[in-house]
Amino acid sequence: MSSFKKSLPMQHIDRKSLYTNLESRIRYLHSFLDFGASDIEALVIGSKYIQALIPAVVNIVYKKLLNYDITARAFQTRSTAFEGPMDEVLDEDSPQILHRKYFLRAYLKKLCSDPTQMEFWEYLDKVGMMHTGIGRTYPLHIEYIHIGAGLAVIQDVLNEAILSHPRLQLPRKIAIVKALGKVIWIQNDLFTKWYVHDGEEFTDGMDYGEIEKEGWLHGKKVLDPERDGGAPSAAAPAAAPTAPAGVCPFSGSVMTDGEKAAAPSTGGVCPFSGSGADLEKLSIHDEDGKKDEGDDTKSDVTEKAQ
Repeated sequence: MSSFKKSLPMQHIDRKSLYTNLESRIRYLHSFLDFGASDIEALVIGSKYIQALIPAVVNIVYKKLLNYDITARAFQTRSTAFEGPMDEVLDEDSPQILHRKYFLRAYLKKLCSDPTQMEFWEYLDKVGMMHTGIGRTYPLHIEYIHIGAGLAVIQDVLNEAILSHPRLQLPRKIAIVKALGKVIWIQNDLFTKWYVHDGEEFTDGMDYGEIEKEGWLHGKKVLDPERDGGAPSAAAPAAAPTAPAGVCPFSGSVMTDGEKAAAPSTGGVCPFSGSGADLEKLSIHDEDGKKDEGDDTKSDVTEKAQ
């Protein structure tokens, strides 16, 4: 008798459904990546750290985008949601850049919401679609090379911050980084599906119905830059299946001067950073019930954002 254990039966995946049914595609990706209850738990626990880091991530991403003419030129095209003035010479405080920063803040906060709901993944799919120009009054097609690079920067900054956290235990760090990586790579897939030609024999002529404007899904406003993209207080953390207590408010220390003037003032600080007058009183409770206390070293992530 063979000593090898009997392998699990091979699962059948309907190829057509991967290109015509988003729920089938998400189910397949969840299964392939082993995205399950332990990942949901890690994301819920990690959401307070991710939320607190959002302003730094946004500033780092936009510093990158404005550092290259090929990516900066995208911001010379008016967004369907933006009716304000447009600067010809861009900097981080240009009206259209501040507007897009608030949307990125709100999007990253959305990543801290409930991934057990299909609406979560439907919105990530819509984000991918809109970057190809579909559903926009002013069509804007962002080539995929820049999308992939941007997602890599976001993942790199978040991983560095989580892995260097002084109080999170290593197994918890690993769980958060793994879970977050799965979400980001599923988001990457939901970008690429709108760029590649795979499955075109099933999708040619497909009617996507009326395309709702940016920030809306099924007639509901699911992304509000004024509500989610600003600097909310600790009393209003992002929705999650079981939201952890002690969510730190977004740090004003990593905002540009223009953002500080446009956003509500908070006394919040980022739990991944140290010195500075606005970084001395960290008060996020970790899993051991203790408080993080700022040390004398400013984190690399915060320095990159300034």
